[in-house]
Amino acid sequence: MKAQLRILVLVLNLGALLLLIAPAAAQTDIYRDASQPIEARIDDLLARMTLEEKIGQMTLVAEDSLDPQAVFDYFIGGVLSGGNDEPNVNTPEGWLEMVTEFQDAALDTRLGIPLIYGIDAVHGHNNVIGATIFPHNIGLGATRNAELVEQIGAATAAEMMATGIYWNYAPALPVVQDVRWGRTYESFGENTALVTELGIAYQRGLQGDPLMVLATPKHYLGDGGTTWGTSPFGASNIDRGDTQIDEAGLRELYLPPYIEAVNSGALSIMVSFSSWNGVPMHAHDYMVNEVLKGELGFMGFVVSDWQGIDLVAPDYYQAVVMSINAGVDMNMVPYEFRQFINTMNRAVENGDISLERIDDAVRRILRAKFAVGLFDRPTGDGATLDVVGSEEHRALARQAVSESLVLLKNEGALPLSADAATIFVAGNAADDIGMQSGGWTISWQGASGDITPGTTIFEAITATAGANTHVVFERLGRFDSFQDASGNPAMADYGIVVVGEEPYAEFEGDNGRLALTRGDLTTIERVRAQSDKLIIIVVSGRPLVITDQLQVADAVAAAWLPGTEGQGVADVLFGATPFTGTLPFTWMRSVDQLPFDFANLPTEGCDAPLFPYGYGLTYENSESEWLDLAETCSAG
Repeated sequence: MKAQLRILVLVLNLGALLLLIAPAAAQTDIYRDASQPIEARIDDLLARMTLEEKIGQMTLVAEDSLDPQAVFDYFIGGVLSGGNDEPNVNTPEGWLEMVTEFQDAALDTRLGIPLIYGIDAVHGHNNVIGATIFPHNIGLGATRNAELVEQIGAATAAEMMATGIYWNYAPALPVVQDVRWGRTYESFGENTALVTELGIAYQRGLQGDPLMVLATPKHYLGDGGTTWGTSPFGASNIDRGDTQIDEAGLRELYLPPYIEAVNSGALSIMVSFSSWNGVPMHAHDYMVNEVLKGELGFMGFVVSDWQGIDLVAPDYYQAVVMSINAGVDMNMVPYEFRQFINTMNRAVENGDISLERIDDAVRRILRAKFAVGLFDRPTGDGATLDVVGSEEHRALARQAVSESLVLLKNEGALPLSADAATIFVAGNAADDIGMQSGGWTISWQGASGDITPGTTIFEAITATAGANTHVVFERLGRFDSFQDASGNPAMADYGIVVVGEEPYAEFEGDNGRLALTRGDLTTIERVRAQSDKLIIIVVSGRPLVITDQLQVADAVAAAWLPGTEGQGVADVLFGATPFTGTLPFTWMRSVDQLPFDFANLPTEGCDAPLFPYGYGLTYENSESEWLDLAETCSAG
């Protein structure tokens, strides 16, 4: 049997090579003809390809582990920038130049099959310094505005295309059931219908009509429902854990967004690191082959997550065979690509992966490449680079920020008066673009500080306050030097404390406490003592425990991770734009309530959450039975 397979492979390779040396007139080159149907182009190209060229198409490599020559030598089908991969000069021009160098190498191969370059542009083209950084998905979930989300998808696609990138690892479609997960902010919310509506809106915006950028709904399937402590990272983690639920529950809670993603033209779906009842999704033949490709009729390709195949089994050969046969079409290697290519060749020679399976995977990959127009538009031409970080896109982001803010409490503190004499502004997140933006911003984990151009919340408050208002910032809330005529500490009309989470991503953000830091608490106490009205703004990737601080403050608002356009926060605080956001997640009173049992969630008494899903006050309606309950429970 092995000898027969080797002969068949040799014949296929020989046939492809004969096409190369055939007279030019005899070559129809159907696959190069944009007027031909896509399936005809695929048939023509597949017939010309050697096994090595096909396996190359199934290989996705990180840009910092190969050079253009390797793309040429190994017929690499895809290159990506991970969260920490960037060109030598991180500018839009630098990105376009780097991507073009890799693409030129692919086009120089004998068949000239373009590679597809991918990136995690999860809240704007967020690896690029100077790009517009939109609110993370949790903030967009609070807007409930599908039209706005679609516009953000289109703006992100435009900035990507300007740099020659046509593949986005977004939107994330987890229906998160436990906010202790470090990827909570990548979700639109805890509700299946909300995630479906906004996720598909974002996909529509990215892909456009005709197709502009290939969207990648992720992570299939159930990644938002893993059980705390089942993570490979340990008992205090949840990322990449096990989703423990029956099939009916899995289908009801987590599958609907993918049904609609397929129906809406998705041609790339990323499989999840997580497992379902102990079986890794990267090797789940039933859920990938039978359900996604069979039942749902998905015609695109399934891509692994970062080294996701490696985790399927202790033996690498076995892991590759299991995953490819289970329906993974392209492997995000991302480093040891030669090992993967050699393993694939050996698996075909051994008969463990069939040639039919290889052809199916490559057909799916080529279908996506043809659909997105790579054969006819392989690289950007630099003509639209000025769209990256444009004023139009920043205005859209500012609108999204304003619509995402959720007013949790307001006892006459908001809107801020333009006639205020003094405003004290404090908190680690008040004057920090990096904290506003969170993880997946310039680098994988993100970082505090001035990491990319934008407007901080403090800068926005200063720009919006009245001409006679004295706005003072002191990060730790030490305003003792401000004294009244009697030498006592001066009282500000308003004290604004912006607290929240340091940037994080994935498992690094798993958190079993979800508490404000001691420093945040101390800053709140200091500013409370010197402010007539205290406003707390929470900048975070999920609800945090603020039960006690809710009683201390006159007003509290959730700003999520707003991104670079902090002016959108000030617009709402000063009343130029109304509060319209509502909670995309139930807000816990304490972490002891997590994970919520949503089927039996109390709505009365101190066992109830602090705030329910969908909660949000307005300037016109600041009364709430939930605030009354919070005060009663705090007193008792």
